[in-house]
Amino acid sequence: MFLLFTIFIVTILSIVFYKGYQNTKQVLVNNVFINNSNANTQVDEEPFRVLHISDMHLENISVSPSHLYSILKNQHIDLIALTGDFLDRKRSIPKLLPYLKVLNKLNPKHGTYAVFGNHDYVLQHPEFTKLKQLLEDNGCKTMINENDVLSINGERVNIIGIDDFSTNRSNIDKSFEGIKNGYNLVLTHDPNIVLNMENVSYDYLLSGHFHGGQIHWPKPYHLVKMGKLVRLNMIKGLHKHKGKPFYISEGLGQTGVNIRFGSRPEITLHHLTLTSAL
Repeated sequence: MFLLFTIFIVTILSIVFYKGYQNTKQVLVNNVFINNSNANTQVDEEPFRVLHISDMHLENISVSPSHLYSILKNQHIDLIALTGDFLDRKRSIPKLLPYLKVLNKLNPKHGTYAVFGNHDYVLQHPEFTKLKQLLEDNGCKTMINENDVLSINGERVNIIGIDDFSTNRSNIDKSFEGIKNGYNLVLTHDPNIVLNMENVSYDYLLSGHFHGGQIHWPKPYHLVKMGKLVRLNMIKGLHKHKGKPFYISEGLGQTGVNIRFGSRPEITLHHLTLTSAL
């Protein structure tokens, strides 16, 4: 009797884990449209298209570089934003290269920008430096509490990279240093930082970190310790805080066990109207 019960339990768990693993292959491609312009303003320009990829976690990823390319090859992309947690083991660093080659093949008009997450900082020196160098050698501008300026159809666009909040590396003042006007697009890993940005001018913020719960069934109780946004039920997708919009990606890879329930790997295309609401 005990043997039969054990076989039954093992069978059920095997089915559950198999289904959870299959879910990691079912990529969601979400399109998000952000218009910060005044309702009375006519905006004739094409939207600025930002491809957002977060939390690749190359130790547990079920989306191959070729699959990623097949999904995105026909998309017009103005800028690629990578919001951290690429990997956390030095042996995974070479695994990033084919993904970076795919991103370059997509030929983003205004380049690729990357910030780092808490898992990236698990790497010790010199491995973290090797990760940063690999990104930069393959066309990514890495941003650690700094900003860059683009000119898009005469509009000044400030790309602001804030370092990881969850590991106390964020410096908001330094990240915004020198910025006077224009559209402020913030890239960061941990979205909890928006609660500290009530007096900071930004138009849109991209982040990740929560994986949509990864195992979001019946509820992602395990996220409770990951900050106040979880308790506000802001775990994935588009949200606003004090009237300012921000987006939390479900991420492309997984941590711990390579399974998902109630969440899916995500690639996001953000269509932005580059008129500052501020």
